[in-house]
Amino acid sequence: MNTQSNYKQLSDDYLHIEQAILYLENHYKEQPSLEEVAANVGLSEYHFQRLFTRWAGVSPKRFLQFLTKESAKGLLDRSENLLETTLQVGLSSLGRLHDLFVTTEAVTPGEYKSRGAGLTIRYGIHPTPFGKCTIAATERGICHLGFVQTSEGDAIDNLVEDWKGAKMIEDYRATAPFVKPIFNLRYGVVSGEPLRVYLRGTNFQLKVWEALLQIPVGTVTTYEGIAERIGRPTAARAIGMAVGHNPIAVLIPCHRVIRKVGEFGNYRYGASRKKALLAREYVTARNEAVASF
Repeated sequence: MNTQSNYKQLSDDYLHIEQAILYLENHYKEQPSLEEVAANVGLSEYHFQRLFTRWAGVSPKRFLQFLTKESAKGLLDRSENLLETTLQVGLSSLGRLHDLFVTTEAVTPGEYKSRGAGLTIRYGIHPTPFGKCTIAATERGICHLGFVQTSEGDAIDNLVEDWKGAKMIEDYRATAPFVKPIFNLRYGVVSGEPLRVYLRGTNFQLKVWEALLQIPVGTVTTYEGIAERIGRPTAARAIGMAVGHNPIAVLIPCHRVIRKVGEFGNYRYGASRKKALLAREYVTARNEAVASF
């Protein structure tokens, strides 16, 4: 199976995974059995087990254990220690647990005001392991990545809203090469040229988004933690707004920010997708750690 077909299959699988996560969100206190979760998504226990393992790489039981409310607290405690260590040694992560290599370029003040006037943006809608997404890019780098939630039309409208002055060209072939490096499920492997992102935001937003890039795969931080990192300890609320307006999902990992009280919190593209992203990264990072010994 080629990469495109594989992502198409994983993208189709994600609809069942999301339904399972939603079910668990409402019933995690009862810790439902595999049979109960499978029945809720309309599959036999056998088929659900196979589908879930194909998508997640681990059993449903192990994956769903991560998604309970209490696991967020444990993940935050672990992450705070790991993040402190990585920052002290000047790394974005430890050992093989490094993130995708991303270089950023910000628009100039004049380009910010022009909303993309004079730019040509090519975009496409692609299947990913977390559902369909819209990817858009200029000659200077990826300028938009957002998941399709209600319809493909709405997803494109969100792109246009950020770059009203730009010329938009639907070009699936131009954006397809970005899918594999962005959603490479082996996070310990980075190959090829660094991915370039082209950011349009205020100076404050850019600082927040750059801070997000320092959060290692498989870990999380809080809005307060980001505020401390950029030297604005009282700006947690403003940090939350900047995180929510992140224009490039996954590459700029706003899904790795959770609430200080130890809850996963909301996400622009749905709480279930946020949990799926975090759980998938956590499982992958742990597997990479084991493999490195």
